[in-house]
Amino acid sequence: MALLEVNNLEVYYGVICALKGISFHVNEGEIVSLIGANGAGKTTMMQSTVGIIPKRGGQVLFDGQDITKTPCHKIVKLGMTQVPEGRRIFQELTVYENLMMGAYTMKDQQEFKTELDKIYDLFPRLAERRKQIAGTLSGGEQQMLAMSRALMSKPKLLMLDEPSMGLAPILVDQIFSIIKELHAAGTTILLVEQNASKALEISDRAYVLETGNITLSGTGAELMNSPEVQKAYLGG
Repeated sequence: MALLEVNNLEVYYGVICALKGISFHVNEGEIVSLIGANGAGKTTMMQSTVGIIPKRGGQVLFDGQDITKTPCHKIVKLGMTQVPEGRRIFQELTVYENLMMGAYTMKDQQEFKTELDKIYDLFPRLAERRKQIAGTLSGGEQQMLAMSRALMSKPKLLMLDEPSMGLAPILVDQIFSIIKELHAAGTTILLVEQNASKALEISDRAYVLETGNITLSGTGAELMNSPEVQKAYLGG
C-alpha cells in the first residue's frame, strides 16, 4: 500500500518550471531513493511535498489522506517528517533541547522519555553530549542530531534530504548504516541523495530526477546496473 503518493506535481520559481508534473510513490516499509545531479529538483520535490514550497499543480496523498494544501506543521502531526539539507539544527540550543523541539507534538511525558531513551540507545554519542551546545558538535554528530530530532515525532515516513552532504567517507558509511537500522526497525524512508551508489545500495526502489522530470525508475539493483545510471552517476 502506498504511504505517500505524489501525482503530477508542478512547482514554479517565477516563470521557471522546477518540477514538470512528476509522479512517484513510497510504499509502507520501503526505502525509496530519489537521485540526481545538483539542480535536478530533488530538494524542491521534498520541500513541496511537505508544504514548505507552494505547488502550482498536482496532488499529494499521505496515508490515504489528501494533504496537497495542508500546512507543513500539520503534516508533521500526521506522521511525515523531513530532515532538511544542511541539517538546520538549532545551533544555540543544547542537544537535549533540540530533541525536545522535535517532540513538540508529544503531550505525554512518559512517551517523551521512552522516545528519548530510544534515541540515546540508537545514538550513544548524543547521550554523552546531551548538555552540549549543538553548534559545537562535529558535522557527523549534527547530522545524527537532525535525524534524531525528526525521529522524536515518531514519523510514519522519514524524509532525508542529502544526509551525507559534507561528511567524511567514514561518517557517510556510519549515516547509511543508521538509515538501514532505522528501516530494519520499521521506519519507512524517502531518501534524496547525490551519492547515488550509497543510496541505490540500500533502496528497495529508486527514481532518477533530471531537470524537473523523472527519467528512470526501478528497484535499487536495477538502477545500479543501468548503463545510463552507471555512466551519469556511478562513474561507469
